[in-house]
Amino acid sequence: MADVARVAGVSHQTVSRVLGDHPNVRDATRARVLRAIEEMGYRRNSSARALVTRRTRTLGVVASDTTLYGPASTLFALEEAARAEGYLVSTVSLRKLTMETLSEAMDHLSEGGVEGVVAIAPQQSAVDALAELRYPFPVVVVGSAPGVDIPGVSVDQHLGATLATSHLLAAGHRTVWHLAGPEDWQEAADRAAGWRATLEAAGVEAPVPLRGDWSPLSGYRAGQELAGWVGRGLTAVFAANDQMALGVLRALREAGVRTPQDVAVVGFDDIPESEFYAPPLTTVRQDFSAVGKRGIALLLELIEGRPPATTARITIEPQLVVRASTFPYAARTEGVPH
Repeated sequence: MADVARVAGVSHQTVSRVLGDHPNVRDATRARVLRAIEEMGYRRNSSARALVTRRTRTLGVVASDTTLYGPASTLFALEEAARAEGYLVSTVSLRKLTMETLSEAMDHLSEGGVEGVVAIAPQQSAVDALAELRYPFPVVVVGSAPGVDIPGVSVDQHLGATLATSHLLAAGHRTVWHLAGPEDWQEAADRAAGWRATLEAAGVEAPVPLRGDWSPLSGYRAGQELAGWVGRGLTAVFAANDQMALGVLRALREAGVRTPQDVAVVGFDDIPESEFYAPPLTTVRQDFSAVGKRGIALLLELIEGRPPATTARITIEPQLVVRASTFPYAARTEGVPH
């Protein structure tokens, strides 16, 4: 910094003010300092700055299952939102979120000087573990966290399932079958609960749900089983994510079942490939960008000691995206059993 000051012909304090974007610097002086910084290739020493300001401007993120679309999209959105606020991100990816692994991750991030942490915790057990831990910085949870007093952001999974199921009922289907996600995922539980509640509100008995693991293969195997119920009351399927819906579509097609003429299919997530499925998939879109922005904004409010602008539990509404895998039941080809 001293070299920049010498080349620009200003004081060390003036360079510091320019780097800190202080308003009390003349435009001509600021331009001269910035030109010197560019010519010299100067980069601020973040460690030195942290010693002076006691701010590292680094946030931590703890995540698992980042090969899956939802967690991966959430992680990217958080990193993008943090960068937009001028923060670096230190990420710890874990195979499994347990009390032990979370404790080690928090210790690692604390040693790295993070100012706060966002935990992507899709399993209720992980949220419960976070509630038991103690850490020297604010923590925000991304994902459903019923009964746990931790600030957080989540998409309304129950509402998303309601939108999907209501869409199929409104199209004239007498009931909707469900391919649920893994039992230990709170999002899967919330989607199944929304599906069941919507059927019950319509006076319809819910079929026994099938269970998958989010993968297309599990959807394919479930689809083979579902194909056996075509003509015996099955005309609509709500899959808990788009990848499983892909497997269902293939299994139905191989069994000679047409979509949507014989069986309508709805997914969840609106992955980029879903509009290119055969047929294009009706699904529920989650706004991961909003999750990232709201999650980082909430964490920064807590770091700076400001009361959150909104409730410490922020819920984002999903959106139903209607495509060719569903259409009104009455429009099916004549001769197909009702």
